[in-house]
This record gives sequence, structure tokens and C-alpha cells, in this order.
Amino acid sequence: MTEITKHSYSVLITEKHLDTFGHVNNATYLELYEEARWDLITAGGWGLSEIKKREIGPVVTSLNIQYKREIKNREEIVIETIFDGFRNSKILTLKQQMINSDGAVANTMSIEAGLFDLKNRRLLDPTDEWMRALGVMNYEF
Repeated sequence: MTEITKHSYSVLITEKHLDTFGHVNNATYLELYEEARWDLITAGGWGLSEIKKREIGPVVTSLNIQYKREIKNREEIVIETIFDGFRNSKILTLKQQMINSDGAVANTMSIEAGLFDLKNRRLLDPTDEWMRALGVMNYEF
């Protein structure tokens, strides 16, 4: 039976995250979501040192962000990341969302990614180890 773990990552929004309008800068959303994904895979045993050693790591193939509510300066948010299935045999989907301090979903992102062979420059089929790093146990391919 497949078990999927939702990963949570907390961030305090500070002035460095804001644009001149006092809003979180649109590029910053991508950075914060990426921080959360790095936290997920590092905790799962597939951090940067492992990527360098294996010469295999994640690559983003597409993403879509939907903005729903403003995130304010000095607000602590939680970024949730969860595996959401496969588009095909090599591309998987993750869902991420930022939760405001009041518990409301501020925005969501759907991201498609694959496991990339850095030496041969091609996508690989996901391995059991890679799936565990994403919080997925006993996945049937």
C-alpha cells in the first residue's frame, strides 16, 4: 500500500522577500517553494552531497502558481509539499501550498519534475530511493 507523507516547512517572511509594493516578490515564491523542496529531499536522504556523489538529481520540467491571498511582512507561513502522482513514467507531480498565519491558503503551486542523470543529460525512471526522499513509500510504478 502506498504511503505518502506531507512535508511542512516554516518560513518567516521578511523585508528581503518583498517588492517595492510591499508584496512578496513573484520570483521569491519560486525561491521559497524550492527551499521547501530542498528541505524535503535532504531530510529524505537525497541532499546536495548525495546529488553530487550520484550525479543524479531533480529537475523541474514545468510549474504553475496560483495566487489567492496576500502574504504580509513578518508573517510566518508554512509551505506544504506532497507527491501528487505521475504525468508519465519519468515525470512526477508535486503539489505545494503556502499557508498564512491565520490558516488560509495564500497560494498553490503544481510542479512537474523528473530525476535527471547529470552525466548522461537525460531523465531517468524514478527509483525507490528517490521516491522515499519525496516522502512516498511502497509506490507501485
